Amino acid sequence: MKLRRLVAAAVVAVLAVTTSACGFEKKPEGPPVVRIGVGGLPLLVYLPTTLAQRLGYYADEGLDVRLQEFQSGAKALKGLQAGEVDVVSGFYDHAIQMQAQRKPVKAFVNMLRYPSLVLAVSPKTSRRITSIADLKGAKVGVTGPGSSTDFLLKYLLVRNGLHADDAVAQAIGGDMSAVEAMESGKVDAAVMIDPAFSLLQKRFGVDRVRVLSDTRTAAGVRAEFGVSTYPATVLYSGSDWVGGNPAVAGKLTRAIVRTLDWMRKHTAAEIAEKMPPEYAGGDFETYVQAIAHAKDAFSQDGAIPINGAEAVSGILRQFDAEIARISVVLEDTFTNEFVTQS
Repeated sequence: MKLRRLVAAAVVAVLAVTTSACGFEKKPEGPPVVRIGVGGLPLLVYLPTTLAQRLGYYADEGLDVRLQEFQSGAKALKGLQAGEVDVVSGFYDHAIQMQAQRKPVKAFVNMLRYPSLVLAVSPKTSRRITSIADLKGAKVGVTGPGSSTDFLLKYLLVRNGLHADDAVAQAIGGDMSAVEAMESGKVDAAVMIDPAFSLLQKRFGVDRVRVLSDTRTAAGVRAEFGVSTYPATVLYSGSDWVGGNPAVAGKLTRAIVRTLDWMRKHTAAEIAEKMPPEYAGGDFETYVQAIAHAKDAFSQDGAIPINGAEAVSGILRQFDAEIARISVVLEDTFTNEFVTQS
């Protein structure tokens, strides 16, 4: 009797293993998890990344997207390098920077065709600053060292006859911390991003916030960079990841392109209503106005134009000696293959 029970148990065990191996009892897998690092979720330059999630477009593509916030784009890039995230919603210029460091990353969908960064003077500074040349020796806020706000500051300094390090760059983040740094006089000026910049103007008045450079419009981009489009916010990842996960990259691209299309067809107020309430910084009206001002800056189709990529590379070369020393193969820093498929 005991022997029969042992034999029966053995048969059951064998059948369990066999059926499991054949897939009969295999549990269904969930959707692929994609971790996206963002250098400041409330910032309008990254709005489509969050909006795609709020509209359910990632889920429609069968993806479980998890957004992780970092203080700046540079820190989001470090998160990618450390394996903390799979993809970054950040500025395209990092793809060129990484190629110069032989740590290739590739952008695969574009969200912003104007950088939408504003260099402004603090209403509380004790320095007399009427031009970029007056920033020599001044404390200037950027989201973080090595971020795109830091890159813009260095470029503007060099373009106006100064050295890239003639101003003292200070990390102040990009959201309410940037507003607080400007209204307290902690910095003399800052490279700001909406909605933070618009909130600062609301608090002090437009006339009391001197603007030294504004790249939120086509006219501003032409004035500073001499081009009509300048690819800014993109989704990028390591070149190996993009090449090894074309299906996932394609799904992310479709979600973003759908989001850009949705944004074109809806008002700023409708867009604002879809976003997390806390992103408005306690002033929904100003948040709506900032989105309305920014709408034209978003990409029309998600593609990265080669002439725009060339402009970014040329500008980085002016103040980054590491990039200036090498021959950047721009075709290795981005791809439009997934945009054309969407």
